Amino acid sequence: MKIIASFIIVVIVIFSAAVSCADPPEHVVDATAKLVQYCSESRGSVDERTVAALAEFVMGSKPSKESALPKQMDSTGAYYEFDMKIPFSRFIEYSYNPYIPPVITRPSSLRYSTWSGPKAETQRLPANWKPVPPGGAPVVIHGMQHESDTPDLNTGVYHEYDLKRTLILFNYKGRQALVSISKQLGRSNVGKKGFILGSDSNWNYYYTGEPGTPKAGLGWIKSYIYDYFSIGVFVETGSAPLMVRTGVFQWLRAGWSGINFVKSNHILAGMKRFSRDCRASLESPHLPAPNQITSVYQWLSNMPSEDLKARYTALQHGHRSLAVQSGHISKADDEEQVSFANTPKEQMLQEIMLEYLKVSLGKPTVLGKQSFPTAPPPIRESRETSSAQ
Repeated sequence: MKIIASFIIVVIVIFSAAVSCADPPEHVVDATAKLVQYCSESRGSVDERTVAALAEFVMGSKPSKESALPKQMDSTGAYYEFDMKIPFSRFIEYSYNPYIPPVITRPSSLRYSTWSGPKAETQRLPANWKPVPPGGAPVVIHGMQHESDTPDLNTGVYHEYDLKRTLILFNYKGRQALVSISKQLGRSNVGKKGFILGSDSNWNYYYTGEPGTPKAGLGWIKSYIYDYFSIGVFVETGSAPLMVRTGVFQWLRAGWSGINFVKSNHILAGMKRFSRDCRASLESPHLPAPNQITSVYQWLSNMPSEDLKARYTALQHGHRSLAVQSGHISKADDEEQVSFANTPKEQMLQEIMLEYLKVSLGKPTVLGKQSFPTAPPPIRESRETSSAQ
């Protein structure tokens, strides 16, 4: 699971207070290191005691739901924990579905995300996850992912990067549990200028495509995510009301000129952003059923390319107008002709699907309700796996 939002590169915040909570036990931190290595190597069988140790920690009592983590591989770390008021089956059906784009469950964290890579290194995600019975062997899936995040809360910078991924579904004391591991491959591309348009909870973002940061006096900065690795642990509570306990261990090394400017509280800010909007989506009574999301996504995927580009162009023009109204860009910038001929199809699809989510949840959108079908279009049988968390 990728939650990079909130790496902060503004010099004045480097001196902000660090998190001062008790670290997790040493054996728990050791378990995270083993699993990150397992994800990187993508071979052999998983150590069930290692994943059980993380589930045990996440489900156990602790003085705080957030804490700093010891540095690993020169990267700053933090832990954050929260509950989602949904059954585990609902969580996994939406969050790890090959036919539901990840922006549906991570609307403020991702611009788009594709589950892809060489066939020898990437397994298809299951269309239907079957529960693992007590004593049953864990289900392990390895893959690769390409992602672009949203503008950072403090700097407006966004990046693209590639990840190695491992998902482990297992039975923990009679409960279903999932461990999601991510490890960045190489460094990210150079950070680019973006803007959050209005309240971040409205999920409106403008992407300039220009390297740097929009922060005054720091536009020259060429920032990178040098390394990122995380482990998300999701365990069903088994009590009424049904919930999913989530614990995220995350490390990040990012900045410019090879210097890491990340502190634990920066990572925590990004994880809290993810938590807020993941719950806003998954806990909403207005979230469309999985088959409806799938059908709209396929409807867009099957749309003639010129029609899809026209819809995407309208979306970008709408966000540019909002950027002018809020003073982020000038009117002259808005009048510039921009071509989206080379924009990846999956990027267009997922940005438009975010608008569909906003329409469904009653949030304002520059596209409007008329841009989407009022009834789910029929689903064709032949589909390719495109994305995952």
